[in-house]
Amino acid sequence: MSWNEQRISRQLKLRDLHVLMTVARSGSMGKAANELSVSQPAISKAIADMEAALGVRLLDRNPRGVVPTIYARALLDRGVVAFDELKQGIEHVNFLANPTTGELRIGSTIAIATGFLPAVIDRLSRKYPRVVLHLSAGEAAMTYRSLEERSVDVVIAPLFASMAVEHLRTEILYDEPLVVVAGAQSVWAKRRKIELAELAGATWTLPPLNSLYGSVVAEAFRVNGLNVPPATVFTSVTPARNALLATGRFVSIVQGSVMRFNLNNPVFKVLPIDLPMTRRPIGAITLKTRTITPVAQLFIDYAHEVAKALPRQN
Repeated sequence: MSWNEQRISRQLKLRDLHVLMTVARSGSMGKAANELSVSQPAISKAIADMEAALGVRLLDRNPRGVVPTIYARALLDRGVVAFDELKQGIEHVNFLANPTTGELRIGSTIAIATGFLPAVIDRLSRKYPRVVLHLSAGEAAMTYRSLEERSVDVVIAPLFASMAVEHLRTEILYDEPLVVVAGAQSVWAKRRKIELAELAGATWTLPPLNSLYGSVVAEAFRVNGLNVPPATVFTSVTPARNALLATGRFVSIVQGSVMRFNLNNPVFKVLPIDLPMTRRPIGAITLKTRTITPVAQLFIDYAHEVAKALPRQN
């Protein structure tokens, strides 16, 4: 350890950084003291010692509590990374000590989380039953943000051109288009040949048009020279759209993976309408600047295995 590193380790300790992070998050030294089970004077002293060591003010006081200064923000941004890397290191050590255990946080879109991911998790958990997986799902943009914030370790989501940034590591798992779906009891489900234009007067449920996939849906209609139909329900909640489709009254456009893993479900029927311009790659996404734990790599490997078994779609 160099002299500068020794000096920094004397000035700043992980405990002090943790105190600063807690105060910043709670907005109050009193609340931080309660959360950390220490006295408020101890919190005040830790902050004062850090300010003296760094020579800058870390917190601004106001009638409602405290807020981090620009200097504290600079420190906190890197503190999150430091604690995250330490946590990743501990998980790596635990995995090396016992390769059958581990923990992983996965982010995904709702559609992929209801189709592709259960197949991956089922296969992995059969061989590694003590691996604990935390799965969260939402809008594609939200899953990317959760990765940036390090609240998840890996994201399984569609790859959009707008997300092609240098600090992300991506591995393509498979490609999928959007498909037009109706309930099995729908009048449209009985048609062997149908054009998208014929559905202009149907009762639609679609993803919000200002979402990433909503923009792809809108483009699918434009490519066919059509306006987006006036949908009755706009929602990104895949189970809600599925429930509406099951009534037989609604039609929708969904990610192909929703149907790929529900091929034997008698409730739904994929209509014979080709939407080639909607095809998007689905990938495993991680941060280049973040160490991939063995459990994360194991999960990605199993995702590749499941993806290879998927039927090819033209």
